[in-house]
Amino acid sequence: MDTRGRLRTITRRGLIKVGGGVLLSVAGLGLLPAPARALLSPASVSDAGPELDLQATDAHDAHLIGTDGWVYIPEEPEIPPYHPDPWAPPPFTGYIFGLRDVTGLTPEQVLNQKGKAQLTSPLLWIDEGAEYRLKLSNPGLVMRPDLVDAHTFHFHGFRNQTPIFDGEPMSSIAVPIGRSFTYLYRPLHPGTYIYHCHFEDTEHVHLGMTGIVFVRPTQNQGTDIVAPGKYVYNDGDGSTAYDREFAILLTEWWTEAHWAGAHVQASDWTEYRPEFFLMNGRAYPDTLAPNGEGTDPITGDLIEPAGYPRLQYQPMSSLIQANAGERILLRLANLGFQLQTLTLRGARMRVVGKDAAHLRGRDGTDLTYETDVVSLAPGESADVIITAPDVNASTTLLLHNRNYARLTNGGAAGLGGQLTEIRVYPAGTLPPQTSPNA
Repeated sequence: MDTRGRLRTITRRGLIKVGGGVLLSVAGLGLLPAPARALLSPASVSDAGPELDLQATDAHDAHLIGTDGWVYIPEEPEIPPYHPDPWAPPPFTGYIFGLRDVTGLTPEQVLNQKGKAQLTSPLLWIDEGAEYRLKLSNPGLVMRPDLVDAHTFHFHGFRNQTPIFDGEPMSSIAVPIGRSFTYLYRPLHPGTYIYHCHFEDTEHVHLGMTGIVFVRPTQNQGTDIVAPGKYVYNDGDGSTAYDREFAILLTEWWTEAHWAGAHVQASDWTEYRPEFFLMNGRAYPDTLAPNGEGTDPITGDLIEPAGYPRLQYQPMSSLIQANAGERILLRLANLGFQLQTLTLRGARMRVVGKDAAHLRGRDGTDLTYETDVVSLAPGESADVIITAPDVNASTTLLLHNRNYARLTNGGAAGLGGQLTEIRVYPAGTLPPQTSPNA
């Protein structure tokens, strides 16, 4: 008998789905011995695994860890049995894989972040031409000690990468549990990129291991023609200057896949049907909540946004604020699996870059354009500049997905999904911006 076809269908995830499902069913009947039942209990799940070596003193500019965790997706509507996940510790409702920025933390603090991933992953930026070392550590997954997934850092769209640092695990290094690896970059092309884990990438990307990374141009230091300042690209004439910048990552949430990740199951991705649509890991109205308040100096844990404990591990706001007349840079990116189209009411958007490329022809022809809609396919990014309208009183503009089905939370009544506000104040109201999304 020719068994080659059958053997090819037995994947790691398929084995987990069959074996895990049997274990859960047997556990539900009370037929498993106590230690096995304890392994499947979310309250006592083991985090045993190879001890993470964090004593290495290699120089790095940023240090990320890949792990799992819990976040808040609106509780309504209920989607039994997937959402809210019954294993989620209050006030959280859903399970993720994700990355955490642990730069500067002690080894003890870093280990304390296992099981505390964030959505979306940290916002990163690099100066053009500068060496940038990013250390990635893998402490393992708390809820899934059965998985031995490695992690990688894939700099999506990066054009001058050497294979060993590319993050595609078939041709470069993947970081197994208990190990660390330091990636080296020297970016030569400014603009907005996406990064993500490339190991089991469909699952790892959807469960949350993705973020925005952008490269700032050398023109920021000034040239003989252009004064020092903030620019999107080396435009040579100051046309991409901006006053404030905000990064917005568009993603999707399929409740069944996130539930399956926590409950020792595999997802059939041919049935993909997300119910929630997110900006920076949040659904409206949480998109307007403030940023998280940094890192606890004692524990190294994330400090929740003031008044929003449910958003502790979703620290990045999508609220856009500016003074009248200021130029606002939106770094937009999509790493869901579906096309998304954003529209802005009350102002025009000038698209100055796509996929980290300045929209200017080789002969200097200006290819930038004004629009009120920006469409992004999966894996695409756009650099968009908006001039805040001249106002004498606080004014609110809406930036939202043009597909109204994606402006609800799971089909519940009222607004939700990919919707945020641009709040414009009279000139001089806000102080200068000190960091992106601030």
